[in-house]
Amino acid sequence: MEILRATKTAEQAGAYYVRIQSMARKHQIPLQVEFDEHDTPETKYIVAVDDYLPVATCRLYAIDTERVMLGRIVVLPEYRHQGLGTLVVREAEAWARELGFRTAVLESRDNKVHFYETLGYTADFSHRIVGDTFTCYRMEKPL
Repeated sequence: MEILRATKTAEQAGAYYVRIQSMARKHQIPLQVEFDEHDTPETKYIVAVDDYLPVATCRLYAIDTERVMLGRIVVLPEYRHQGLGTLVVREAEAWARELGFRTAVLESRDNKVHFYETLGYTADFSHRIVGDTFTCYRMEKPL
């Protein structure tokens, strides 16, 4: 298993592949919703690759000079429960620290809050985000 900072088009396509297979397809999320205004040339992506197949991803982008948003953290179903979510989040945090960010922010689905708590994130249960597909909570962690 290799964890990549996706700086090349082919690697970024791997991030998109995982998102399409795991989210757009499974939850019937239209592509224009899955790929939003935060998927820009400045957006950074982490991709886990098993041999040649992209199997997990995380995107990160600046909120401001101090805070970075981690999101679209996805692992292909057949690769879940192997620690890949933890690996892509940790690599995203490391990259964010190198870029000078001090706080990581994410919006966790309600059923994934515990997972992110184990990684050191704190939930703000007063900041509930109700979407068409998921209910999420804002979580933060000092980097």
